[in-house]
Amino acid sequence: MAHTPAPPAVRAAAQDSDPDHDALMERLAHAAAGYYRDLTAAAALHGLTMTQAKMLILLRQPLPMRALAGRLACDASNITGLVDRLEARGLVSRHADAADRRIKNVVATEEGREAVRLIRADMRGTSEAFARLDEEERRGLYELLGRLHPEDTQETT
Repeated sequence: MAHTPAPPAVRAAAQDSDPDHDALMERLAHAAAGYYRDLTAAAALHGLTMTQAKMLILLRQPLPMRALAGRLACDASNITGLVDRLEARGLVSRHADAADRRIKNVVATEEGREAVRLIRADMRGTSEAFARLDEEERRGLYELLGRLHPEDTQETT
């Protein structure tokens, strides 16, 4: 007996009631794409690339350059150029680590923190999406997102 796939409307209803792994992956990818599209557009308004904006957002606390490379999923050699460009604009500074002077920590300056605030304010699509959620939904989303990759959220929450 041949299996006939369910019509799209039936598949969508089934995914909404009990989404499988693939449906969750697609929904997460769609949400992430929307967020990064919004971030890219907002960063561009301030003369930054998406990667530069992501780096500034990660710098809620000083981070070693190697840790930044890991968080941005890029080669450590790329971080030097990114930091150079942000430093030239006064958005970050480098400081030797107190415990190991060979390690350079990158620190967001006051101007860098202000750039993050402005970029987030310009992310209207994402802000509008959050505004459609009530307080309980926002809290639930926050908690669920933190559980997806807890190793990435411990230091930045």
